[in-house]
Amino acid sequence: MKTVKKISTRSFPVGWQAAALFLLAAVFVVFCIVPSSAADKVVKIGVLAPMTGGSAADGEEMVRGAQLAVDEINNAGGVNGYKFKIVKGDTKDQVPDAVTSAFKKITSDPAVGCMITGYASPTNFEINLMAEINMPYLISANSAQTVGIIGKAPEKYPTVWSLTPSYEAYETELPRLLEIWAKEGKIKLTNRKVAIVTSDNPYSKTISEGLKKSFPAHGWTVTVDEMVPFGEVHDWRAIISKIRKDPPDMIVNTDYQPGNEATFVDQFMEDPTPSQMFLQYGPSVPEFIELTQDMSTGIMYNLLGGPIMASKEGRDFAQRFKSEYGIESGPYGHMLYWEVMIYADALKMVGDPAKKLEIGQAIGKMNKKISSGTVAFDPKTHLAVQGDDYIPIQFFQIWEGKRTQIWPPQYATGDVKSAPWVK
Repeated sequence: MKTVKKISTRSFPVGWQAAALFLLAAVFVVFCIVPSSAADKVVKIGVLAPMTGGSAADGEEMVRGAQLAVDEINNAGGVNGYKFKIVKGDTKDQVPDAVTSAFKKITSDPAVGCMITGYASPTNFEINLMAEINMPYLISANSAQTVGIIGKAPEKYPTVWSLTPSYEAYETELPRLLEIWAKEGKIKLTNRKVAIVTSDNPYSKTISEGLKKSFPAHGWTVTVDEMVPFGEVHDWRAIISKIRKDPPDMIVNTDYQPGNEATFVDQFMEDPTPSQMFLQYGPSVPEFIELTQDMSTGIMYNLLGGPIMASKEGRDFAQRFKSEYGIESGPYGHMLYWEVMIYADALKMVGDPAKKLEIGQAIGKMNKKISSGTVAFDPKTHLAVQGDDYIPIQFFQIWEGKRTQIWPPQYATGDVKSAPWVK
């Protein structure tokens, strides 16, 4: 066996040892303090999303939209020498403990420069958590709850902004348009009765309460007014039975979860009444059509902030999303894509991701064309401005598995029709 002689540092001159130690220390300082390349400069974007639970399809779509934007930005070289990386926080069924836990998990990482979501909680209580640490936070749902928090003192929330405008149009536009379409002969109204079904959560209840006022204002009678507990609903038959006793011209269900609304459609179709059907939000999610198949034909829904497919931005985004993931994007894939892009624009203006307050203030001053219209923020509410020149309300109808935009006229890709079960 070969003998290896142990070398003692004492065999070297003391001066050499000192020089060697100094050199090693200098190298250590360089490698620890100075980034070796721009690739080491990473800004993390926290995504609050329901990755598990009844809204997991939305959560997956949110992450995909954000990741698509991150990939495009990174492939183009990043922003100011920074590359982006997604970190996820699972809000599960959006209960406060789950949302708070996801918030703490993400913000424990000092590399996180902003947080984004479609929706994180029904009440948007997490807005206060973001404001306490000046975290740039972009959200795309629950506008009434956003206004309820921020509207009292908007100056206390300089980093929190909503890409979704006021939900007032959700509460008022449907009965108005039904009257227009009936006058034009596109649908037939025989009794002007409406059945309104909702779920016990702030989003659904706010919309249903508004509709219960706006329908009568147009001469309609609310014949069914029912609410189910928030969460998964497996049996709607008791409510549907009440609807069948006095068939209305219109059935409205504002429970936004696509699985629940698909179950509602399936059980309604066991013995359908000659009623048009409007479902809030759920039909916009690809999962809904997969669950309902041909039964979805004729169903109407609307969106504030969804992609305008008649616009170049809407078509381009839809093509890129489908090319990347093999499926169409619902509204939250589109919204989180643009939330990342808006943060990137703000970072480009400010320069340093550590300047979170300045980035939040830069976001609030933006006027940016996106695939759902033009985003500008109301300084009193921090909501996106609603209107035909900004973010319009869009109505759609599903027909043979495809979504037809039926309002507003300048973006329409087809006309509204009576549902096939309405004879």
